[in-house]
Amino acid sequence: QVQFVESGGGLVQPGESLRLSCAASLSISSFYDMSWHRQAPGKQRELVARIFRSGSTDYVTSVKGRFIISRDNTKNTMYLQMNSLKPEDTAVYLCSAREGLWHMGFWGQGTQVTVSS
Repeated sequence: QVQFVESGGGLVQPGESLRLSCAASLSISSFYDMSWHRQAPGKQRELVARIFRSGSTDYVTSVKGRFIISRDNTKNTMYLQMNSLKPEDTAVYLCSAREGLWHMGFWGQGTQVTVSS
């Protein structure tokens, strides 16, 4: 049973950057995919970025060109580099992973990102 701990969130002004980290308690190299979701007040949970076992990535349209998802298998850690942050990026960001397409995922507790002037 893998556990995730997110970190790196905080309060920043529009245009600034943050890097989120997701530290896993076990090896992450065998997961079908790992992903970052976000949950904002009054909105449904949204898939932000996903990285597959092969290294291929997907992004929601609203963050393309601004966010970069990556991982370091030797450190069992996934990252989300967030650049040019906007107020609409404000949310709790959660780390997750799946063993396969038809498996339920594992989730972290989340880290708060607030973008405000």
